[in-house]
Amino acid sequence: MKVLVYSAKDFEIENLEKSNGGKHKMKFVPEALNATTAVMAAGYDAISIFSNDDASLVVLEILQELGVKYMTLRSTGYNNVSVKSAKRIGLKVGYAPEYSPHAIAEHAVGLLLALNRKLIKAHAQVQHYNFLLDELVGFDLNGKTVGIVGTGRIGSILVRIFHAFGCKVVANDVKRNSYLEHHYDLEYLPLEELCRKSDVISINTPLNYETHHMFHEPLFMAMKQGTLLINTARGGIVKTEDVISALKSGHLGGYATDVYEHERGVFFTDNSSTGLNDGLLKELIELPNVLLTPHQAFATKEALERIAETTIYNLDCWEEGKVCKNELGFETVTL
Repeated sequence: MKVLVYSAKDFEIENLEKSNGGKHKMKFVPEALNATTAVMAAGYDAISIFSNDDASLVVLEILQELGVKYMTLRSTGYNNVSVKSAKRIGLKVGYAPEYSPHAIAEHAVGLLLALNRKLIKAHAQVQHYNFLLDELVGFDLNGKTVGIVGTGRIGSILVRIFHAFGCKVVANDVKRNSYLEHHYDLEYLPLEELCRKSDVISINTPLNYETHHMFHEPLFMAMKQGTLLINTARGGIVKTEDVISALKSGHLGGYATDVYEHERGVFFTDNSSTGLNDGLLKELIELPNVLLTPHQAFATKEALERIAETTIYNLDCWEEGKVCKNELGFETVTL
């Protein structure tokens, strides 16, 4: 099968080539998929895309006209793909559902610890030989209430981690996990009540129509003064203007995020020489109580290996006419 890999990054190509083992004829290009670059797929049977590529209806129709039959995502989230449109025009779409929930969960904890204990500021101070502690005071996690929004693969790992920290863990999800309730004293609450009771809130839910801008001004105002918010899910779940306002007012204690709602075209590129045109992102980055990482939570050795293996598995299934367990229909993925 001829496969064009969009948004190919140096750190993932080796794993993809190793997993492929020469079975498929793969070409790697750094360009992201969009309405302009879709024509690059002419003559290919399949394409592989990443989470910030554009697979909206217009793009899918171009791909279908070019003869592309399959699309495999190197990510769990697929909010960038018009799945129903793909199904309607006969384009099969697969994703990578279980590459490493531990990678994401561990990064979320790392973000929280760094934000709470002012580790970035501490490091910057020490670089200038400033060893004062006045602006480096955090709080114990032990005994605090942590709210987990979404108790799927990633959220359930976080429940166990925070339980081990000695936290009271509460959660919100459309589907309850009885195992977590019975073994980790997890309590499910309505979202607004979770926000009122939690000292720390972690977002671990997919981005879809229902969750877009789920976290906006009313929820921020419902939170305790000084609450810390952690987001390793998708940027669009948080309304950026509102989180900035809540941070500036001091009501929200801090925001640590690995994602940003307008990251397409900005993240995964080096903008150090050109700068940023996104004033909202600049404003977010410059806030002293914000810690932002460049969508790197997935980037562990183990996760990259599994993403590559799943990508090739999806292609193998389609080429051999087998049922692909990762093929998307209309189901919702729980992070």
